[in-house]
Amino acid sequence: MHMRRVLFDKNVPVPLRRHLKGYVIRTAADEGWGQISNGLLVDFASRAGYDVLLTCDQNIHYQQNLTGRTISLVVLESNIWTAVLPKVSEIVAALARTTPGSFEAIPIEVPQKPRRLSDL
Repeated sequence: MHMRRVLFDKNVPVPLRRHLKGYVIRTAADEGWGQISNGLLVDFASRAGYDVLLTCDQNIHYQQNLTGRTISLVVLESNIWTAVLPKVSEIVAALARTTPGSFEAIPIEVPQKPRRLSDL
């Protein structure tokens, strides 16, 4: 059986990888692609045989046409680990649902920063 390959964009919290059992996970940095723009990253990942690009770049969907592509995109709406962690089951489900050329965004609420007295 084909182990699905997932590429983490540079902005995805790396601790997420230990929660994604059954996938081959690499980061853009692992591949030497840490400084590549998202447009090129999608191309590089496609050519390298990745099934999914996992990113926190919420604009990538507007920048990329996935028609005819073999890679899919899953976008996390935050890269703050404490906000991402409670969404692990949703992320796992989204990865399982992907099909070539698909896009899915995972809504993640960003926790409010506590106000300082000087801000009031």
